[in-house]
Amino acid sequence: MGKRLIQLAAAVLAVSLAIPSAGAATTNRDGDIMIRVGLASSSSHVPTGELEAAHLENNNSAGYGFGYRFGYYDKGLNFVELARTNDKTIQAAVLKTQNLYYGHVASLDKNTYSSSITSNILVGCYHVRVPGGFDSFEEASEEASRYNDGFVAWIDGDYQVRAGSYATQEEAEEAAADIPDGEVAWTSSYGMNVVKTGTSQILFQYDCGESGRLAIQPDVTGVRETRTWFLNYKYRGGFQFHRRSGGNITVANVLPLEDYVNGVVCYEMGRSWPLEALKAQALCARTYVLRNLNKHDSYGFDICGTASCQAYHGMGTQRSDYGPSEVSMRAVAETAGMVIKYNGRLAETPYSSSFGGASEDAKYIWGTNTETEYPYLRGVEDPYEAGADSINARSSWTVSYTAAQLTKQLQSKGLGTGTSVDRLVLTYSDKGNVIQIVVHWANGQSNTVKASDIRNRFGVDSIRFTVNGSGTGGTPEPEPPATGSDLYINGSQVSGGLDGAYVITSSGSVSKLDGNPYIITGSGSVSPLETFKDQDSGHGTAAPQPGSGTVTVSGSSYTFNGAGWGHQVGMSQFGAYAMANRGFSGEEIIDFYFPGVKITQY
Repeated sequence: MGKRLIQLAAAVLAVSLAIPSAGAATTNRDGDIMIRVGLASSSSHVPTGELEAAHLENNNSAGYGFGYRFGYYDKGLNFVELARTNDKTIQAAVLKTQNLYYGHVASLDKNTYSSSITSNILVGCYHVRVPGGFDSFEEASEEASRYNDGFVAWIDGDYQVRAGSYATQEEAEEAAADIPDGEVAWTSSYGMNVVKTGTSQILFQYDCGESGRLAIQPDVTGVRETRTWFLNYKYRGGFQFHRRSGGNITVANVLPLEDYVNGVVCYEMGRSWPLEALKAQALCARTYVLRNLNKHDSYGFDICGTASCQAYHGMGTQRSDYGPSEVSMRAVAETAGMVIKYNGRLAETPYSSSFGGASEDAKYIWGTNTETEYPYLRGVEDPYEAGADSINARSSWTVSYTAAQLTKQLQSKGLGTGTSVDRLVLTYSDKGNVIQIVVHWANGQSNTVKASDIRNRFGVDSIRFTVNGSGTGGTPEPEPPATGSDLYINGSQVSGGLDGAYVITSSGSVSKLDGNPYIITGSGSVSPLETFKDQDSGHGTAAPQPGSGTVTVSGSSYTFNGAGWGHQVGMSQFGAYAMANRGFSGEEIIDFYFPGVKITQY
């Protein structure tokens, strides 16, 4: 960036604006801590949305399926089996119990079950109930087999046998006449059918009212490493389905904690990154989910599977270069059960892509009390991260507006009415990050934009930037000297270059700086000590160092120069990469970014 100050910034990868209290972990009978991860929901944190039909497919390379078991999860998230497929069905779909047709849905560009189309494959919402009570699935299944379209249902805690699926009550009544003592049956608005994909064949029906949660555990063969496809990703563990408020289907993946962490680390960091960086990521990811259990409980899961919580895509796709790798799984295994704590409590462990020189106090970003409860979420100056700039796509960025364009941008975010931008007053923290911008309008109005809103309102990737070349703390960038012989230290000009310069060693001895001195950068590269060169003028300059204070900017255009992406609190992922390459361990990386924490068994 030549003579301009390089300001780097952080990329948000997963925290809420309020830091919640840790929930209680659920441990199943095998001693595994179980996690429910939202994969499809009406929650805005799960962009796939709710579904009329949720499709599952056994992942197999031998051309056969493993089948499915149906039931529910108890309070310990132990799977309780109610029924199973009698064959090794490969594909199954969970449908809400309304009239749904199977076919191609143009808006989704795929074949599925939908109420928006019609076809000759219908799963109707009316059935015929076969008389009798049944004490077991085997007993009910034997009775259901007497009917060509018979199936077992679990309704409010009891087995039933039902037959057929019809679009209207009249059709069901006509069919009931052929079954002695048969009567028309349907479900509540919380009911769900499991069908063999692409057919009208109901494999199992489940309706336990509003509190009901259907669970499906793939595999009836006992194979431990079964993978199941859902929305183009393959997952370990089982699945939980429910119809929140009687609407469409919410889907959660239910699996042990360490399997979940394996499905996070490789997506939140490069799957082939250094082992110690991946270990630091595993520690953050494991601690984050345990601290945020039940965060989305009202939607039926603990944590979402997007960057709003932590990116999670299970075991990946068909691509061999996507999903957990040998090194990422090793990082999880070597940190298994280890978490980050402060004063005996699980720490909040946010992480960002890059900081560009310093992270920031959480109090400026989220208003949390870093002086008392979260002292480990203070900003730290980062001398290491620059070593990863060559692989960091956001190691620098520029966003430019004319005054009219900036006015339009800010007004689209609800600021200012019927006026134009007059000037900006930026407040910098002592770490050099913009923690507040006051927008002054031509009509005399003003708006104060806090750090948590700056990126969204101004359309920038971070809070570490300058505007129109104005240095942080209101310190203007020094004018280029007439020759290249002058030296700048911490933004101040030192006349005469190295003449009269001294160095002090760690032992306290002082000597004159002469000869051919060298410097070592944060990336570990060594080069002769020279003045900074401006690429355009060739004059020797130096980038002013970040400081605190305010700076006012106005004009016909506004150019934001910065780098990075995100909230800038906690661990820098590219910093962790650079530190690992320099020989730091995963624990040392955590200690650096979260001062005062301890790494211990959960």
